[in-house]
Amino acid sequence: MNQFKFHHSIEVRYADLDPQWHVNNARFLSFVEHARFHYLIKLGLFDGRSFNDLPLIVGDMHCRYFTPIEPGDIVEVWLGVTEIGNKSLVISSELTSPDGSILYAKCESIMVGYDYKNKKSAPISDEMRKRISEYEGKDFTKK
Repeated sequence: MNQFKFHHSIEVRYADLDPQWHVNNARFLSFVEHARFHYLIKLGLFDGRSFNDLPLIVGDMHCRYFTPIEPGDIVEVWLGVTEIGNKSLVISSELTSPDGSILYAKCESIMVGYDYKNKKSAPISDEMRKRISEYEGKDFTKK
């Protein structure tokens, strides 16, 4: 059973492949980015259009690869917020086969609260904490 509530399906495209005929390692991060985009929309934290209103920016990414993704594979990107600090949060993810029997990778995105208009970091808002807490079923409110 997967630990995350949210998932997004990705169909491997020809452009995702490298000369070794499997998905290029950089595309794994693109798959996570695409799923994260849909996660933020689902939670109502981003409308998918007004990028200056997006309250987060990538601060750090880590990915551990386990199994190559090959042409024809469908990838399920499972993800969720696992930690929230004052100005950052952690989105953990797993890339699996649709039935979960194959683990392709585990990734972690450190997202920093960000004000694009003023080009500086910003605290994670109480509203964001509330929406994430409600969706994830975890208490991320400030203590």
